[in-house]
Amino acid sequence: MAPDPNRAGAGASSSGTAKDEAVTKKKVENEDLSDEDLALKQQLELYVERVQDPDPGLQKVALESMRQEIRTSTSSMTSVPKPLKFLRPHYGTLKAYYEIMVDSDLKKYLADILSVLALTMSAEGERESLKYRLLGSEGDIGSWGHEYVRNLAGEIAQEYVKRQSEEAPIDDLMELVQQIVAFHMKHNAEPEAVDLLMEVEDLDMLVEHVDKTNFKRTCLYLTSSARYLPGPDDMLVLDIAYLIYLKFEEYPNALQIALFLDNLQYVRQVFTSCDDVLRKKQFCYILARHGITFELDEEMAADDDREMLQDIINNSKLSEGYLTLARDIEVMEPKSPEDIYKAHLLDGRASAGASVDSARQNLAATFVNAFVNAGFGQDKLMTVPSDSSSGSSGNWLFKNKEHGKTSAAASLGMILLWDVDSGLAQIDKYFHSNDNHVIAGALLGVGIVNCSIKNDCDPAMALLGDYTDKEDTSIRIGAIMGLGIAYAGSQNEQLRYKLAPIMNDVKAPLDVVAFTAISLGLIYVGSCNEEVAQAIIFALMDRTDSELGEPLTRLLPLGLGLLYLGKQENVEATAEVSKTFNEKIRKYCDMTLLSCAYAGTGNVLKVQNLLGHCSQHLDKGEMHQGPAVLGIAMVAMAEELGLEMAIRSLEHLLQYGEQNIRRAVPLALGLLCISNPKVNVMDTLSRLSHDTDSEVAMAAVISLGLIGAGTNNARIAGMLRNLSSYYYKDTSLLFCVRIAQGLVHLGKGLLTLNPYHSDRFLLSPTALAGLITMLHACLDMKAIVLGKYHYVLYFLVLAMQPRMLLTVDENLKPLSVPVRVGQAVDVVGQAGRPKTITGFQTHSTPVLLAAGDRAELATEKYIPLSPILEGFVILKENPDYREE
Repeated sequence: MAPDPNRAGAGASSSGTAKDEAVTKKKVENEDLSDEDLALKQQLELYVERVQDPDPGLQKVALESMRQEIRTSTSSMTSVPKPLKFLRPHYGTLKAYYEIMVDSDLKKYLADILSVLALTMSAEGERESLKYRLLGSEGDIGSWGHEYVRNLAGEIAQEYVKRQSEEAPIDDLMELVQQIVAFHMKHNAEPEAVDLLMEVEDLDMLVEHVDKTNFKRTCLYLTSSARYLPGPDDMLVLDIAYLIYLKFEEYPNALQIALFLDNLQYVRQVFTSCDDVLRKKQFCYILARHGITFELDEEMAADDDREMLQDIINNSKLSEGYLTLARDIEVMEPKSPEDIYKAHLLDGRASAGASVDSARQNLAATFVNAFVNAGFGQDKLMTVPSDSSSGSSGNWLFKNKEHGKTSAAASLGMILLWDVDSGLAQIDKYFHSNDNHVIAGALLGVGIVNCSIKNDCDPAMALLGDYTDKEDTSIRIGAIMGLGIAYAGSQNEQLRYKLAPIMNDVKAPLDVVAFTAISLGLIYVGSCNEEVAQAIIFALMDRTDSELGEPLTRLLPLGLGLLYLGKQENVEATAEVSKTFNEKIRKYCDMTLLSCAYAGTGNVLKVQNLLGHCSQHLDKGEMHQGPAVLGIAMVAMAEELGLEMAIRSLEHLLQYGEQNIRRAVPLALGLLCISNPKVNVMDTLSRLSHDTDSEVAMAAVISLGLIGAGTNNARIAGMLRNLSSYYYKDTSLLFCVRIAQGLVHLGKGLLTLNPYHSDRFLLSPTALAGLITMLHACLDMKAIVLGKYHYVLYFLVLAMQPRMLLTVDENLKPLSVPVRVGQAVDVVGQAGRPKTITGFQTHSTPVLLAAGDRAELATEKYIPLSPILEGFVILKENPDYREE
């Protein structure tokens, strides 16, 4: 808690220090006062004399009267109250007299008064107000007014630190803290109570002081301040918030904190504490959106409901809900890449498309088609029935060259995203192809269809499991990457036994090993699993010098980093081991591990550390600064303030950094503002997209796609159209422009790539892992994305989620209700019942939510079962509702 601002000011403002006052002639002073004030002043001076009278009776009357005067005046604290002002010159006298008084109730009375006087008169840092408070009577402190209580709280915090260092007892302080906290909680000053308890390290006391009226505001303050506290305090604060929410049966909020802490015991506890099936369904929707694998057992749900609840967690309703949204917004009509490029809006020179590498352009069209029609189940290239005159999907496949066919076949998985039954049926025909690239694409497609959907019969495992050991490299990569995407975050043991041996197989080609590392990293994301870590570490140690120079080697340290995603200091043991690696990869590994471990934590010290690595001017061969730049974005994306600061730091890096840093900056900006097109970032990227260094330009173009992903942002779409005519001769850059155009129109504007959800409180680990993998691959555009590994772009599917609010009734059928959608407003610590959204419009559900939007119901008829209206929200009828 900051030292009280009113205190120092109050002392200074009331006519100088006590010394000056004594010197000033009394006459001059008295002339300025009104008769009333003069009478009060003389009255108080009389009391001061009477207090020093030998007769205890007179002393008592004088103290009582003085107390009365001070109490009635301290109620308003806009200026220094008159009695305090007039008693100022006598503060020293009273203190001196106090020292010689015999111990009695009167002495305690005087101590109380001195304590209040010290509010404006004691010297800075003396803490006299607290000293006399502890010597005084045990009376109610609140009656002396808010300002006095706040000042005491500030002094207690300082005194506590001092006593802790001397190991002195603190019992008397804690009694006072108890009183102050009770006072603050009664008077709607929850943040101040929390601050004081944090200062004296006793947050547990909070639980007994919260009640039905103030627990929500208290918890809101706790959860919001957790972002800015150093560890382990942040976890402690969230633990307390979790306990309070459980105590008041606010289960969805408790569940969110449990997920934030990544504490599955807490998640279980929420399920076992609540016995309402409907609310459990809502918990399941929250778990499904967060994307973690979670098995219910008989304690958490009764047998008859368990299968239905598990279905929701497994996301089996996601496709259905998404298509409901698409029909409601009327965007079911498939779009072709040409509808996205809008070439007719450009002048003649570009649309003619001089010297176009047609295979490369077809490949771009494959991706654009996959991104735009993602999850709709129909498009104009791949799902066309074979007898129609427009040519069949087979024809489109063969408009792509070798490895292009892999991406083309896999794009079918993207179009049928989340619809497992129909998807597998349509991909099946490619398994019988005699072209290995097509089979590889089909395998990857199976993985994509199953992304974030869990299924009891494990179709992905059944179909892909046998292909991981085939001779052909592309088939192996297809199967391994497919498994990584389908089982991300599942920590599936069976897959570890299948994939870990590939890591240490001497004969396995480098690209197979690299993709295996990533898949293992995705499957065990954030689990700190030692066996997987060891497999990747050994694989890294086995690489020869020439292999360590290969572009794909960068995926090995990344696979290792994903195991520790957001797990902070748990990475330290592995980070020590990485210091023994070959110096070519050592620093790269360090940066990657550090940035993954602290991703989404907002840890300022780690950002400074990473910035330090970026400030060095090294030779061209250094690779580790790229991941350091991405790391700044990964760590700082946790909260708004850090995000703004990171954007500014990245601007500086652009001006002073070496080329390898400048190439990574656009990607970092893309991650910071993913699916959230901030105008200043858009302008920076637009500038960089014309950079003289083609790699910087490519990164900037891809990032324009990322910040606009799924927003249909007209300004970015316009920029990209202009870029497509600007770069019409440069096939590589044109390819990047096309990819970006596909991303901006992702899912026809119904999807988002933002890994944060639930009012930006929760970070989905699998979504972030998919984004980071794609960005690390983009650090070497030419070799990976523009080479034959363009299918790394499909890792983005891990982060794709409908940006919708879909309200359903108690039987989980869509239910249309009016909602207000507007910009979210931060209401932490504000008085009263402030509005949580501003500039809203009223729509009926289902609705789309953009970045920074928040929704609230516009009707009293239903009660939402989730405090945060995002994704699937169950409504139950309000029993008290009366029709107007």
